[in-house]
Amino acid sequence: MAAVTAPRAELDRRLGLGDAVFIGLGSMIGAGVFAAYAPAARAAGTGLLLGLGVAAVVAYCNATASAQLAAAYPRAGGTYLYGREVLGDWWGYLAGWGFMVGKTASCAAMALTFAAYVAPDGWVRPVAAAVVVLLALVNCAGITRTALLTRVLVSLVLAALVVAAVACLRGGSSTALDGWASPTHGLYGVLQSAGLLFFAFAGYARIATLGEEVREPARVIPRAIVVALVGAVVVYAVIAVAVLSVLGGPGTAASAAPVADAVRATSADWVEGVVRVGAALASAGALLALVAGLGRTGLAMARERDLPGWLDAVHPRFRVPHRAELTVAAIVVVLVLTTDLRGAIGFSSFGVLLYYFVANASAYRQHGAARRFPRWLQLLGCAGCLVLVATLPWQSVVAGLVVFAVGVVLRFLRLSRT
Repeated sequence: MAAVTAPRAELDRRLGLGDAVFIGLGSMIGAGVFAAYAPAARAAGTGLLLGLGVAAVVAYCNATASAQLAAAYPRAGGTYLYGREVLGDWWGYLAGWGFMVGKTASCAAMALTFAAYVAPDGWVRPVAAAVVVLLALVNCAGITRTALLTRVLVSLVLAALVVAAVACLRGGSSTALDGWASPTHGLYGVLQSAGLLFFAFAGYARIATLGEEVREPARVIPRAIVVALVGAVVVYAVIAVAVLSVLGGPGTAASAAPVADAVRATSADWVEGVVRVGAALASAGALLALVAGLGRTGLAMARERDLPGWLDAVHPRFRVPHRAELTVAAIVVVLVLTTDLRGAIGFSSFGVLLYYFVANASAYRQHGAARRFPRWLQLLGCAGCLVLVATLPWQSVVAGLVVFAVGVVLRFLRLSRT
C-alpha cells in the first residue's frame, strides 16, 4: 500500500484591503524615515531628493511586478515562491536566502533603534531583546492581532511625522534646498543615495509574503501594494524636504537622527519628544511586520526543504507559522545581544534589490491572463535594481556577495546529500 502523505497545513485568509495596506505602511514607514536620510545625504547632499525620486520609480516597478505575481500565486513566500514557480528552484532560493538573511539583520537593527530611543543607559540590548520577544508573541497570537497592532502603531507614527513636518517647514529656510537640482556629488552620488533610500521602500514585500492570509488575493494584494507604496513615497518626500529645509545637505549628512535634530533646531522640547516617541514606535511597527514576513517566507522555504523541515508548521489554533516566527525571533535576540547592526542599511539594500530583480524577471515571464502591467516596467525594474546594487558602498556589496556565496554552498551541500 502506498504511503499516505499528510495534507499540508494552510494559513487562514483573514486580512482585508485595509489590513494589508497598513501592514505595508508599517513596514515602509519604519525607522528608515528617521535614519535613512543621513547616509543618503552623505552620498548626494540635497541631491538625495533626486535619489528619492529614482528609488520611488524603481520601487514602483518592483511593486507592480510583486502585485502581478501575488495575484497569480496567492500563497505564502513572496518572491521565493514566484522565483521557484516561474524561473526555477535556484532563482527562488537565492531570493529567499537574501530576504531571510538581510531582513533578519534589519530586525536586529529595528530592535536596537527602538531601544536606543526608550531605554536608559546600559539597558539598550536587554530592552531590544525584550521587544523582539514581545512582538513575536503578538505575531504568534494570530495575523489579525498583528494587523490591529500595526494599525495603531502606524497611526501614531504618522501623527508624530505630521508634527515634525509642520515644525520644520515653519522654521526652516528654502535657501537650504538651493542646488538640489544640480547636486555637486554627481550622478553616482544620486544613484547611491537612491540605493540607500530604497531600503525604506522595500516593505511592500511584506504584503506579498502574506498572500495566503489575504481575502480575495487577486484583487486585494495588487491594490494594497500600490496604495501602500504611494502613501510611503509621499511621507518620505515631505519629511525629506522638511529636514533639508532646516539642516541642509551637510547638516543632514552629519546627523545621527536627522528628523529629531531638525525639530530641535526649530521647536520646543516637547515636539522633539513627540518625534522620538514616533521613531521608537516606527521601529516597533517595522519590526512587527518584518517578523511576520520572515515567518511566512521561512514557512515557504521549509515546505520545499530549503530550510529545515521542522519549520514547516502552522499553529492549529492561531493559524500562524509559529515555529518559523519564534526561530527568527530567537536568532534576532542573539544578534541584538551580541552585535550592533544599526549601520546595516546598505547590506540590507543589497539583498532586497537582488530579491526584487528576481521578482521583476519572474513577472516578465508571465503571459496571458496573468499579465496586469506592461513588460517594459519589469525591464526597467530589473535594470534599476542592478544599477542601484552597483552603486551601493563597496563594503555593502562585498558583504552581500559573501552572504549569497554562503547560501549557495549550503544548498549545494544539502542537495548532495539527497
